[in-house]
Amino acid sequence: MKTKPISKPNNPNFSSGPCAKRPGWNINNLRTDTLGRSHRAKLPKQRLLEVITLSKEIMNLPENYKVGIIAGSDTGAIEAAMWSLLGKTGVEILVWENFGNDWLKDLKDQLKPNNLKIHKADYGKIPDLKSLDFNNDIIFNWNGTSSGVCVPNADWIPANRDGLTICDATSAVFALDMDWSKLDVITWSWQKVLGGEAAHGMIALSPKAIERLSTYQPTWPIPKIFKLASNLKVAEGIFKGETINTPSMLCVEDALDALHWVQSIGGIDGAIKKSKLNLEVVTKWVANTPWISFLAEDTSTISSTSICLKITDEWFTKLNEEEQASKLKEINSLLEKEKVAYDINSYRTAPAGFRIWGGATVERSDIEALLPWIDWAYSTIKE
Repeated sequence: MKTKPISKPNNPNFSSGPCAKRPGWNINNLRTDTLGRSHRAKLPKQRLLEVITLSKEIMNLPENYKVGIIAGSDTGAIEAAMWSLLGKTGVEILVWENFGNDWLKDLKDQLKPNNLKIHKADYGKIPDLKSLDFNNDIIFNWNGTSSGVCVPNADWIPANRDGLTICDATSAVFALDMDWSKLDVITWSWQKVLGGEAAHGMIALSPKAIERLSTYQPTWPIPKIFKLASNLKVAEGIFKGETINTPSMLCVEDALDALHWVQSIGGIDGAIKKSKLNLEVVTKWVANTPWISFLAEDTSTISSTSICLKITDEWFTKLNEEEQASKLKEINSLLEKEKVAYDINSYRTAPAGFRIWGGATVERSDIEALLPWIDWAYSTIKE
């Protein structure tokens, strides 16, 4: 049995959403003069607009892209894009984890676009990126939050394409290198790499996506919460801080706090660097730990945010699914009891293992302190 470690992470929060707050976060640092006021009032509206302009600035998004705040977190943002933009051309969707599968269900059961083509892969793998027809609209996750598998780059997307590329980037933005010019729709939320509070989504639209809104109207009825345009007129207010529904101004202030923190660590490049260093720590540990490996089979697709691991030890793999789930529960209970790791269990539909958030709000030293504890807990339960 492994010797019980001594050092513990300063912050045991490794959840993949909502994610750890930024280092040094304190609720007393947040402005409160917007609380209890209408989000349509001058000051609250200015703060909402600041989230938009600051996000666009830090991300280095092209000047001609529009950025807005959407209800319902990243889910609301990607749904708004699908309901408001799809139907003009064929649709192709890449599915290799749980959330991509959710978008597929909406396409099949709700929107039912003509010429739907599905590119599917099992957990740990990624569909063939060379098999896509970019005359169609393409929907994909840049990073599979529940699988830890991400696209390696944007080289597979042509610069000249007729269809739109619609990217769910919720656990990739502010953490992975992304070529915005290859993406016509980008969606994310505050609760992932920024460590913000849940329920609010962000959307960025390229000129081509904006043109689609101005020249094409889907045949299906669109719920108000998903309407990016009405009668071929773009809902410009969305991109000026005039949200469709009532936002939490406390969450807005928290998002601004996180954005200013990203600026303080070197902007998006600094945030990406921190996430890469976190993955390096786990990579070295996996290389020296015989009973575990990355869920991603191709090393070029390993995510640095939702770092997903599978147990390969013969003792564990011989157990049935129910027994594996039970053992993992025991391991996680041990870690939680020791207050060294909360919420590192794998996603409920993913293969049994661990999922460690490696975004910029997680300190490298905390991951370094965590890993020996996972080794110890596994050894303890196995013995």
